[in-house]
This record gives sequence, structure tokens and C-alpha cells, in this order.
Amino acid sequence: MESSFSFGVILAVLTVLIIAVNALVVVAMLLSIYKNDGVGLCFTLNLAVADTLIGVAISGLVTDQLSSSAQYTQKTMCSLRMAFVTSSAAASVLTVMLIAFDRYLAIKQPLRYFQIMNGLVAGACIAGLWLVSYLIGFLPLGVPIFQQTTYYGPCTFFAVFHPRFVLTLSCAGFFPAVLLFVFFYCDMLKIASVHSQQIRKMEHAGAMAGACRPPRPVSDFKAVRTVCILIGSFTLSWSPFLITGIVQVACQKCSLYQVLEKYLWLLGVGNSLLNPLIYAYWQREVRQQLYHMALGVKKGFASILLLLSVKNGGPERPRESSYHIVTISHPELDG
Repeated sequence: MESSFSFGVILAVLTVLIIAVNALVVVAMLLSIYKNDGVGLCFTLNLAVADTLIGVAISGLVTDQLSSSAQYTQKTMCSLRMAFVTSSAAASVLTVMLIAFDRYLAIKQPLRYFQIMNGLVAGACIAGLWLVSYLIGFLPLGVPIFQQTTYYGPCTFFAVFHPRFVLTLSCAGFFPAVLLFVFFYCDMLKIASVHSQQIRKMEHAGAMAGACRPPRPVSDFKAVRTVCILIGSFTLSWSPFLITGIVQVACQKCSLYQVLEKYLWLLGVGNSLLNPLIYAYWQREVRQQLYHMALGVKKGFASILLLLSVKNGGPERPRESSYHIVTISHPELDG
């Protein structure tokens, strides 16, 4: 009971952080899209929305973990909660894949990028992404072999879903996604290196004498770096949970549920907190918008403090100081 309560406290803190940080990034991205109207920013916004929904979904699990009573959430409600958590997590992972593909396309086809990735295509990609995510999340509810035959509570992932579901997700989704990530990263790095070498050759030949160094290679390498960090964060967060889940399927006698549910699942969910921090630090548009938002909040507090000081007798001080200035300056004028 004590370990369950401690897990509930950690889950509650993580839930609050995930919702708060991602909601802040959502506001920043909405303001950035309103100003710049960028398709790539819509994908970043979708990632923040998916991560926010993960926080909202796991908030319902906190009650079960912190409850001291023996009455836990019913199996149907627990299954729905876990389906929503899985759907949001799938949407987050698929959005990271979409962002990686978007950056790959921008580097691979820079001249045709805006013709290919327009607003209609981006909207269709996001809509299809959410459809696939909810199909993945609610798959165990329609496939009996992915469900646990017994339910004892409290509400956890493996209390309602069988490890076979994790095996299917790993083989059909996770490992192919990691391989695709690696391909995108290697090809992007290769293209960015070629661009950089071409620029250096042109500068060395004097074709760009007196001109500023174009920012294209720097932009390419920044895109590669951001995708690399997202891939690394995603892989390190979810691979322990999925690999251990596969081991649990292969070794029925192994009792790994406590490790899976108390630690590794929490590590995977924690990826939703890392994503906004990565973008807040590495993506210039998000960083600038958050800076402007902080300045706006600072100016708002300053205005409130000024109004309060004026209301508490602030107007008296300017009169007194002006009076002293007049009385001191008069003898000098008379002399």
C-alpha cells in the first residue's frame, strides 16, 4: 500500500508537469502559427496536444493509486482509460515520425517542399494520424487475446491489457519506427553534409566573394540535430518498457509486472515531458515565442504593481518632490 501511494504521488507530479509544460507550448505554438503560418509548426503543435492528452489521460489513474479503499475502478472504465493513454502515446510517437519526415522532405526536396507539404496535406496527415492512433489504442477492446482474463485492481496497464499487446506494438510499430528514424537521420545527415561541402567549394572558388555565408547548411544541421534528439528521447524512453514486455511474453514464469508498471511504463510516459522541453530549448520559433510570452507576463505584473502603488497613495509623492524643486530653484532665479 505504501509503495502504491508513493507511485501515485510520483504519477500525480508527473501529470501536473506534463499538462502544464505542454499547455504552455501549445499556447506558444498557436501564437507562432498565427504570426508565421508555418506547416511544420502545426506538427509541433500536434505533438504538444498529444502529450497534453497523455497527461489528462493518466490523471484519472492517480485516484486509484492514492486511494486507501479497496474499491478500485471497474475493469471497463480502466480499459477505457488505458485505451486513451495508449492512443495519446501512439499519437505522440506518430507525430514525432511525422516531424522527422517533414524535416527529411524539407532537406531532400527544398524547392518542391511547399508544393508537396501544403496546408491541405498537413491537415490530412494529422487527421489520419489521430485515426490510426485511436485504432491502435482501442484495439485491445475488440481483440480478446489482448485482454487480461482476470482483473483485481488497481487500474494499471497490465491489469487490463495482456503483454501480447505490447509484443504486437513492438514488432508492428516500435522497431519499424526506430529503423525508419535511423534511415531519416542518416540520409538527412548525408544531404546536409553535401550541402555544406558545396557551399565551401563555391566560397573557395570565389563565386560568393563579398557575400554573406548562406544559412542553409546551418539550418540543415539544426534540423538533423533536433530530429536526432527526438529519436533518442523516444527510443530511450519507450524501449525498456517494450523490450521487457516482450520478455514477459516469452517467459511466462517471470514476474516482471511490478517493474513494468511501476518504473518502465512511467519512464515511457515521461517522454511526454521531454518533448516540449526539447522543443523549448532547440527550436528557435518556440524559444522566441516563450521569451515574448515571459516578457508579456513581466510587463503585466509591472502594470499591476504600478496600479496598486498609485491606488495606495502614489500620486502624493510627485507633488511633494515638485514642490521642493520649485522652492529650491527660486532663489537661484532671483539671484
